Amino acid sequence: MLLQQLVNGLTLGSVYALIALGYTMVYGIIELINFAHGEIYMLGAYMGIVTFTLLTTLHLTSPDSGVALLCMMLAAILFCGAYGVTIERLAYRPLRTAPRLSPLISALGVSIFLQNFVMLAQGPRDKGFPELFIQGGIDLPGGRISAIQLFIMATSVLMMFALHLLVRRTKIGKAMRATAQDKQMASLVGIDINQVISVTFLIGSALAAVAGVMIGMYYGLINFYIGYIAGIKAFTAAVLGGIGSIPGAMLGGILLGLIESLGAGYISSEYKDVFAFAILILVLIFRPTGLLGADTSKRA
Repeated sequence: MLLQQLVNGLTLGSVYALIALGYTMVYGIIELINFAHGEIYMLGAYMGIVTFTLLTTLHLTSPDSGVALLCMMLAAILFCGAYGVTIERLAYRPLRTAPRLSPLISALGVSIFLQNFVMLAQGPRDKGFPELFIQGGIDLPGGRISAIQLFIMATSVLMMFALHLLVRRTKIGKAMRATAQDKQMASLVGIDINQVISVTFLIGSALAAVAGVMIGMYYGLINFYIGYIAGIKAFTAAVLGGIGSIPGAMLGGILLGLIESLGAGYISSEYKDVFAFAILILVLIFRPTGLLGADTSKRA
């Protein structure tokens, strides 16, 4: 049972880590808690269904080809990336010099708007996610790891590694780190701050979109409200790891997934959502900088 709970926890933690990266990257650059980020994840899941329906209706692919999944991922990335950049441009950029409470309230407004927009467009009921080609699994002593769990963990690790390379080895990554340390100095040396912030929202939204498609495949059902709960948990993961720290978001996501899964398995599954909130409160009380937290000016 322990091994099975660990596998389940790593699967959930991988998804939380992908979403938490969006929170921590935005906070690291402009010190904003983007509470609409969970809704971007929800939009990614819905875009996966819409793309799959379109492909099968037009007989462009079959569910077991793998092409459908690739198209769903790409469509979700493009759609959510565009949404993330648009939200930053319309809802956050005009408030960049306003008191910090103003963009926070704007983020909550965007979150509520997106929830209601999807509810009106897609309906309030749960939607079934298509069963794709990923079937089977590997039997282990005391547990089983399914193919979809392997796929989620491998995809998450690959995307986190790609993000690490982008931040550490590319020109835009250097610009992001410079902007996170000192926006004014970065601007003086020729870095386009607005472009860096837009790219940050684009990358964070793309990661959340992939997480949305994968969690839809994992659970088989989605609704317009999944972004709220997942967003809170990912935010908790970011705080646990040290918000503003990319390695911290990865670590926090994995730890939160393991804690939630072990708590659900050994205590009660009815309280699985409570663990995230309990951890958030404990971290804020005893270690507000998180496990890998540091001076904000040195993050990202």
